[in-house]
Amino acid sequence: MKSITFLFLIISASSYAQESDYLNDFLKPDFHEGRRQVFRDKMPNNSVAVFFANPIRNRSNDVDYVYHQASNFFYLTGYREPGAVLLLFKEFQHSEEIGEYDEIVFSQTSLNKRPVFDGEVLGPEGVKSLGFEAVLDAQKFDKFEIDFSKFDFVLQEKFFNDVRDNPSNPADLFSLIEQFKEKIESAKNLEIVSEGEYKMSVNTTRIREIMTELREIKLKEEIDMLRKAIDISCIGQREVMKGLHPGMSESEIQGIHEFVYKKYGAEYEGYPSIVGAGHNGCILHYIKNDKMKVKDDLVLMDLGAEYHGYTADVTRTIPADGKFTKEQAAIYNLVLKAQEAAFKNCKPGNTFSKSGWIARDVINKGLAKLGIIESEDHEHFYFPHGLSHHIGLDVHDPGQYKKYEENMVITIEPGIYIPIGSDCDEKWWGIAVRIEDDILITEDGYELLSNKAPRTIKAIEELIEQDNIFSEYDLPPLKGQY
Repeated sequence: MKSITFLFLIISASSYAQESDYLNDFLKPDFHEGRRQVFRDKMPNNSVAVFFANPIRNRSNDVDYVYHQASNFFYLTGYREPGAVLLLFKEFQHSEEIGEYDEIVFSQTSLNKRPVFDGEVLGPEGVKSLGFEAVLDAQKFDKFEIDFSKFDFVLQEKFFNDVRDNPSNPADLFSLIEQFKEKIESAKNLEIVSEGEYKMSVNTTRIREIMTELREIKLKEEIDMLRKAIDISCIGQREVMKGLHPGMSESEIQGIHEFVYKKYGAEYEGYPSIVGAGHNGCILHYIKNDKMKVKDDLVLMDLGAEYHGYTADVTRTIPADGKFTKEQAAIYNLVLKAQEAAFKNCKPGNTFSKSGWIARDVINKGLAKLGIIESEDHEHFYFPHGLSHHIGLDVHDPGQYKKYEENMVITIEPGIYIPIGSDCDEKWWGIAVRIEDDILITEDGYELLSNKAPRTIKAIEELIEQDNIFSEYDLPPLKGQY
C-alpha cells in the first residue's frame, strides 16, 4: 500500500489556522472604511447613496438558507447580518440625535431577533466596532428625519421581488425598503420644480458603475483572501485526483472537495459545485451531481472555496480510471494549448476580447484538424461560453471587461464540450473538457494563482497514482449489518 501523502495539506493548513478558537484573519474595519471613502469621492455633489443588506431567503417551511450578505454591502461595511441599511452622503449632514455625520447604519438589535434560537446579533453598539460612529436601531429608520428632497441625486440599487415580510418585525428588510420608498415619494411631492419635473433624481445605475470601478481592481488585502480561497480549492482538486476511482459517485467527489474547504476554514462554496462525468460535463452549469458511478469517464470538476467572502473558481478535468484515452487526450491538450496561448496576452494594456479571440482561434483550428468540424471557419457550439471573468466577492465579480489592469484577478477558462449525438464521429461523443485557472494581472504580465492543481496530462496521471486521506475509508452499505 502506497503511503498517504497528506503532509502538503497539513503544512498549508498551518498557514491559515490561528492559535485561537476562531479564525481572525478577516478584512479589517479600515479596509471597508477606505472603500467607503473612495466610493464617496466618486459620488455626485449633493447626493446620498442607499444600500440594503441581502434578504433572508427561505428554503422550506420554517427553514431558511444560510445567510449570505450582499457583496456591495459587505464590501463597504464588513457587516454580515440581515435587516440593515447603509446611507452614505457626499457632504456632512446634521441630526439633533447624532450630530454631524456623513454615513449612518441602521441595524437590527437582539430585541428584534430570537437569541435563544439564532444567537445574539451585533446590534448598534457592535456595528460601531466595524468602524462606524453613527449607528441606530433599525426600528428608528421609519421616523428618522432625512429630507431626500434636498439632494440632487439619490443613488440606490434596483429592488427585486425576493424580500419576504416578517409581520412580527416592524424593522425587517421588507419594512425598511417600504419605509425608504415612502420617504422618496414624500420627497418627490415636496420638491416639484416645474411641469412635473423633480429637483431630486433617483438613480439606479450610478452605484453599479462606481462599485464596478472599485471592485474590478483588487487591493492587497483582497488578493490575500483570494490566494487563500484559491489554494484551498487547489488542495481539494489534488485530494480528489489522489483518491479518484471508477466506482466513485459525482456527489462523493463533490464531498471530498467540500470537506477540504471546511478543513481550512472556508465558510461556503463560492457557487454550487459542478461535478460532471462524461456527457454531464457538457452541461455548463450542471449541479445535480447524482451519477452513482463515474466509471471510465472524464470528470469535469468546477468548484471554488469561499474564504471570508472571497471565492476561487478552479476547474480541472481528469480521467476516472487514471488514464486519458487517445481521444480524451487530444481534446484535453487542445484546450490546454488554447489556455496557454491566451495567457500570453494577459498583461496590462491588452484587451479581454483579444484573449478570447486567441483561444477561440486555437480551438477552431484544432477541431478542424481533428475532423470534428469541417473547417476552422465552421460555426459550432463546442466552445459556447466566454473565456474569462473577474472573481472576488462574487464568482462573477463586476468588471468593465475592456483592458487588463494591474491587480485584476480573473479566470482563463477555455473549454470543449461534445454532447452525445453531436455532428461528428461517435468516438468524440461525451467528451467534455474545461481547464479554468485564476490569475493575477501583474505590472508586466500575470501570475498563475491556481498552479498548485496539476494541469498537464502527465502531472494529473501521476497524481492519480497516489493515495489520499480517504483511500482506506469506506462506509457500510445501507442494507444489512452496520
